Amino acid sequence: MKKYTLSILALTCLLASCLDDNGSGTPREIVESIDVIVNPSRVAPLTAQINVTTSELAAVQLRVVGQNGAASDVVQFFPELSQNFEIPVLGLYPSAANVIELRFVDANGAVVDEEELAIQTEELISDMPRITVDFQDLPTMAEGFNLVNYFGFSGQFLPQKPLMFDAFGDIRWYLDFTNDPTLSRLFFDNGLNLMANGNFIMGNGTDGNLYEIDRLGQIANSWSLKGYGFHHTVIEKPNGNFLVTVNDFDKPTREDVILEIDRSSGDIVNTWDLNNALDNSRRAWPTDLADLEVDWLHANGLYFSASDNSLVVSGRTQGTIKLRENNEVVWIIAPHRGWNTSGNGADLSQFLLQPLDREGNPINDPGVLEGTTNHPDFEWPWYQHSPVVLPSGNIMVFDNGDNRNYLRNGPYSRAVEYKIDEENKTIQQVWTYGKERGQQLYSRIVSRVQYLESENNIIYSPGAVNYFGDTYAKVLEIDRLLGQVYFEATIDPPRASFGITAHNILRVPLYPN
Repeated sequence: MKKYTLSILALTCLLASCLDDNGSGTPREIVESIDVIVNPSRVAPLTAQINVTTSELAAVQLRVVGQNGAASDVVQFFPELSQNFEIPVLGLYPSAANVIELRFVDANGAVVDEEELAIQTEELISDMPRITVDFQDLPTMAEGFNLVNYFGFSGQFLPQKPLMFDAFGDIRWYLDFTNDPTLSRLFFDNGLNLMANGNFIMGNGTDGNLYEIDRLGQIANSWSLKGYGFHHTVIEKPNGNFLVTVNDFDKPTREDVILEIDRSSGDIVNTWDLNNALDNSRRAWPTDLADLEVDWLHANGLYFSASDNSLVVSGRTQGTIKLRENNEVVWIIAPHRGWNTSGNGADLSQFLLQPLDREGNPINDPGVLEGTTNHPDFEWPWYQHSPVVLPSGNIMVFDNGDNRNYLRNGPYSRAVEYKIDEENKTIQQVWTYGKERGQQLYSRIVSRVQYLESENNIIYSPGAVNYFGDTYAKVLEIDRLLGQVYFEATIDPPRASFGITAHNILRVPLYPN
């Protein structure tokens, strides 16, 4: 950690309207002292904290001056009136004397002081990837930074190091827990998910705990999984509780149990055991990456639907399943091959969905129903990830395409949206992207889709592409109505651990909203 104690800098008022109390036009110069601490948490090298004292109450606006014009600026307003500030600075550039502007305003919104200072940062660590922006259309892109739940490294794999980059491909935030006493062996699998309070929630597969961390990388809270093992993902419910995929070590199988953890008490308040809801003896696939006798389901994604208190689970080698709070199945998105009786005695065939063509007519081709062939208007998802329930009630998943039509090697992945009629048990494919890009966006494992409601755009991030020996991740922002790409970037790691560059990539605000 480096600490800089600075004299008051650039005591000039940049606006002609910045007047003193007498209206004479001279700055009031309310700032009395400024201290800058670079990387205050010791785990976030591209952050700082500016401590300021003023002679009177004011609010402050922070600007990190971008290297690519105004579109690369980071601007954040802190509206609370104070005389003592601890201002978090996010979005610094590595290996740079970052220009920081502070503007202080009084209760009436009048500018009363302005400061400019420089914050020097160190170079990126060798683990960080090379990022190439292949295409950008800034006016149509959603705001925010690209959060990469990163797997690529130059040497030692742990701890994992999430990073964020801007619309120009510049890495401007990352966490490095290498010397942290708690998270030096962090294995976050799916990675960080955004919480309602602006912090991140993640699980650590090494110690089996959940961690809430802030933008500076500081641990705000943690929860024990009571002896269960974390894998893949944890999400926050609207009531603040957590849903997490776990291993129950008392069972011979793995990655097939989901817990709800009470946020306040840390108690387990609900359990979904997929051994009961589904058939753990079903083997629809000829081969797989895992031992199907143990990892028969491979729960890799969750979505909670507040409208009916239901849970949508992606089970890589079974399908996408909607469950009620009592673990009863509502529907199953999967080819119709091999569905028999669940562990609790239910006939699972009753939950399978009838595919429809674009005109709404039933598709009854046995090959399409079984999954051996595709229809021009409909394909099942294969070895999918990241289920999302859209505001319309439609379901979107990242269709990895591994074992598509019971054949290996894709050869393509897709983002795909389905309309489901629960009463009539039908499914209709209404939107898709990716097939036209073929193997250059094919990721047989990991990956994610994200829906950006305000823009009606999709973030599509294949995380483990291997294209003619070149291993990388991609992130695209796509207009859901037009299918037009507004942003595309390639993430090239020094080395892709397990063939994975990024488990997924999300568009998130740099500062908490």
